[in-house]
Amino acid sequence: MQARVSLSRCSLGTTVTRTTKTQATALRYFSSSNKPQVREVKHWIDGKWVASNTNKWFDLVQPATNKVIARVPEATASDFETAIQSSQKAFQEWKKVPVTQRVRTMYDFRDKVIKNLDKISESITEELGKVGPDARGDVIRGLEVVEHTTSAATILMGEVVPNVSTNIDTYSIQSPLGVCAGVCPFNFPAMIPLWMIPTAIVAGNSMLLKPSEKDPGAVEILAEISKGVWPDGVFNVIQGGKFVVDSMCDHPLVKAISFVGSGQIGNYIHERGSKNGKRVQSNMAAKNHGVILPDASKERTLDALTGAAFGATGQRCMALSVAVFVGDSQKWIPDLVKKASSLRVGPGNDPQVAIGPVVSKDNLERIKKLISNGVNEGASLLLDGRNPTIPDEYKSGNYIGATIFDNATPEMSIYKEEIFGPVLTVVRVNTLTEAIDLLNSNPYGNGCAIFTSSGAAARKFQNEIDVGQIGVNLPIPVPPPFFSFTGSKASFIGANNFYGKQGIKFFTQTKTVLANWWEDDVSLGVKTAMPLLGRDDHK
Repeated sequence: MQARVSLSRCSLGTTVTRTTKTQATALRYFSSSNKPQVREVKHWIDGKWVASNTNKWFDLVQPATNKVIARVPEATASDFETAIQSSQKAFQEWKKVPVTQRVRTMYDFRDKVIKNLDKISESITEELGKVGPDARGDVIRGLEVVEHTTSAATILMGEVVPNVSTNIDTYSIQSPLGVCAGVCPFNFPAMIPLWMIPTAIVAGNSMLLKPSEKDPGAVEILAEISKGVWPDGVFNVIQGGKFVVDSMCDHPLVKAISFVGSGQIGNYIHERGSKNGKRVQSNMAAKNHGVILPDASKERTLDALTGAAFGATGQRCMALSVAVFVGDSQKWIPDLVKKASSLRVGPGNDPQVAIGPVVSKDNLERIKKLISNGVNEGASLLLDGRNPTIPDEYKSGNYIGATIFDNATPEMSIYKEEIFGPVLTVVRVNTLTEAIDLLNSNPYGNGCAIFTSSGAAARKFQNEIDVGQIGVNLPIPVPPPFFSFTGSKASFIGANNFYGKQGIKFFTQTKTVLANWWEDDVSLGVKTAMPLLGRDDHK
């Protein structure tokens, strides 16, 4: 069967012959004897695909094979201006649409995401390398935010106090900001865009989104299925790298920037955007710790640690990358190594694989270098994943298996740096108090967890720990969207956190109105003193 592009691109206006699941996999993952067809990624502006006239392109490299499967443009100044003007024009009308109608569009968008869930997850596996179930989870966790925005009318309600003074009422209004920009990371190609897109749009804004140049396919599908859900221009996609980011930070029509990614870029965007008067939220790097007490449920705890440390190949800002074993729980470390060593490494289209490739060759080399640093700095390498067994047709990919260090200390680079790979660092302490002190001294505050059967220990932990999100017998405490994602310390900087009530607040401006309605037209004289709204206790 012939097809011009891979099956995961079939939502992009390309005619693709239907295939079986096995044949689809063959289309998505090119064998050594099958040369992939390189496509050119386009912008999505005003409800249509727009080719860039750029002379600068990024190679989109398939992590499973390291073959180039697409070229992503660095938008030109003209491309960006076209997109921003489209977004601004659309905003002028979209902000007038009643909130009840905006909410109803989220039901339509949700249905389209569900209908295209397989296509989106296949794109994630192809471009990022995530294993199938994790790629689907990427979409589903984002879908939950879309679903929550259907209740946004309640969150967007203002407040009112009637008759604060004679004939004067005071009330607040949550108003949209204007054109909002999103800058997305490579590691969640669907979930993070789905944090940003519906939250901004349901609040009455237009959204200009930049997906990662490493894996824009999921956002391409989201853009195409948004056609007919919102008016053209309400959701635009601009491809590119640093130039696009700088343009978002500098352009006067951009009112807010939402970012998820590394600490260096997040702080850069926050500083540059804030200097130009933009509202910015940056969710950034992390070093998440799991504290294991001796009274924890051993098997459930070790299962949780293994999944949280090595799932998504460790490429999660909520990956549990440090395990703090307290007291006698240290006897469990060999069992943890045994569980981790059983995780199969390979391409994400293999249903038996638990650890897929990392996103790029550069990332792989960085991970290997940090592992070497850990050995040189004196940590004990209990499990070395640097030479996994891979099928011959995928040996050119970016593979590394589960890796575990023991006897690490806070001074070591493997402890201090976010490795962003399947590497777990084990630290040993004697007491819960030592563990809490260790976590609180770490600069990051995205998430942490405690494993225990003691309510008193869990309560002490949650009350004394200085981290934004805490799991109790739960390794990855990402809140459901009716709460908000509340990373803290060096893991977050900005006005408000992501999604939920905090997210809606980020994408809206509070206006307060004082309304005075006279019952007559009788002069009471000109008063130049500060209005006191009926107070007389100054006399």
